[in-house]
Order: sequence, then C-alpha cells, then structure tokens
Amino acid sequence: MKRTSNILTLSMALAAGSIAASADAQSAPEAAAPAPLTGVHGGDLDGAFINARSFSEPDGEKLYRRVCAGCHMPDARGAQGAGMYPALAGNRNLASADYAIYVVVKGLHGMPGVGRMMTDAQVADVVNYVRTHFGNRYGDKVTAAQVGTVR
Repeated sequence: MKRTSNILTLSMALAAGSIAASADAQSAPEAAAPAPLTGVHGGDLDGAFINARSFSEPDGEKLYRRVCAGCHMPDARGAQGAGMYPALAGNRNLASADYAIYVVVKGLHGMPGVGRMMTDAQVADVVNYVRTHFGNRYGDKVTAAQVGTVR
C-alpha cells in the first residue's frame, strides 16, 4: 500500500511539473522569434498563457482543449497506458458540480489540481463545458463564487 501511495504521489508531482514545464516551454521566447502579433499578450503565439503558471484561455472549450484533452482525450473518452485517465464523456460523477470543481481545483488520484493555474471563472467555465458536452447534460451552471468556496 505504501508503494502505491508513493507512486501516486510521484505521479502527481510529475504531472504538475509537466504542466509547468509545458507552460514554461510554450511561453519562452524563441531565439529568432518575430515580433509578437498585435493583440497577442505575453505567452505563446496564440496567447494561451499569461505567464508560466497561469492559463489565459477565454472559455471552457478552449481550456478543455488546451489543458484537459491531453489526458482525457479530445473526445473525452479517456485513455489507458502509462496511467489511467478516466472518461469524462457520459461520466455520472459529473452530476455533482461540487465534485467536478473539487477535482479540477484540488486534483484526485493521479490528476494534479490544474485549477491552481486558473481563475475561479475559468474553472467554472471548463467545468460547465465538460458537464454540458460529450454526452453530459447537467444544466445547472457552476459559478465562480462556487469555485471560490472550494479553494
């Protein structure tokens, strides 16, 4: 049991480090990069990161595609391989908005709390997106105030 706990702890640390490294790599300037496009703020060319520790995607769908789809897959059907990434498509656990908020903000099992890199409004947006797409039909909207109570 202790070995499993150590492996999960290590997996969480590696996943969090991987997200931060990806943010750092995408927000690092290129050696011969052209001047930034007008209207694009600091971060990578498409403006995905405000800085190396914050996402700036403007809505839940873009946050899902940038942050969540890497593990849960673009179709939200999950994956198995080096780890187990649960399907979000048709996921009954998402009936509880509080559960979904908690997982995004605090993490669960091997998933790091990626919500630490998002504002309360961004967490609400991505949770609302997942709860209303991929075969999920949970219409009760999550608010930024709800997310704030979980932090």
